[in-house]
Amino acid sequence: MSKNPDRAGAAGRASVYGLHAVRTMLERRPERVVSIQLAAHRDDPRVRQIETLAREAGRPVRRIEAEALRARLGEVAHQGVLAEIEPLPSWGEAQLFSALEQARAPLLLALDGVQDPHNLGACLRTADACGVLALIVPRDRAAHVTPVVRKVAAGAAETTPVAVVTNLARTLELLKEAGLWVIGAAAEAEQPAARADLTGGVVLVLGAEGSGLRHLTRQRCDRLVSLPSLGAVESLNVSVAAGMLLYEAVRQRGG
Repeated sequence: MSKNPDRAGAAGRASVYGLHAVRTMLERRPERVVSIQLAAHRDDPRVRQIETLAREAGRPVRRIEAEALRARLGEVAHQGVLAEIEPLPSWGEAQLFSALEQARAPLLLALDGVQDPHNLGACLRTADACGVLALIVPRDRAAHVTPVVRKVAAGAAETTPVAVVTNLARTLELLKEAGLWVIGAAAEAEQPAARADLTGGVVLVLGAEGSGLRHLTRQRCDRLVSLPSLGAVESLNVSVAAGMLLYEAVRQRGG
């Protein structure tokens, strides 16, 4: 069996591992959980809670050796807990624009060239907390949803859709034509995010840490905004910057 966690599970299924991520799935989306596997040596309260939630949801639970879990997932911090799930499918442009038609003042997050799965997972977690309609990523040279992303997202990968688009600049242009404002984050921007209007239909766009937004992406932005920085660090981690910008939008929208 493959040791690549991206390929774990039956065809069409995905793996979620880690105590918090699996518990969140059982609490919020139990109908999408197929089965639970627990390390034979674990018998602590958190594992027993997961076992109870699974049985209450009518999902099979199996105890297996820790070596079997390691063979299944590879060298990851699985904490002795694995769930096979029916994953939330990625969206394309068609699903994204269909959802927009039914949304009032939608808030979207777009990541331009962010390749670290931990950053994507952290962004998904904050996006879920802030009511983001969807997170948009380009198909190439960008992180997509994997078991690592699901673990970091702690369940948010199963509630916040990720729209994978072929050409991010083109998608942003189409979103502008649909009536949304495209707001890019850039450290050198003169306008602080707190002084930009983020109350209507908005797409917040962030680039990879260090390189920032690509040229074509910048060209599609209606305006660029900056986040306060009072120290010596030149740029923020993208997931931190996304959190600050999203919560500024939430603040302006009255929560």
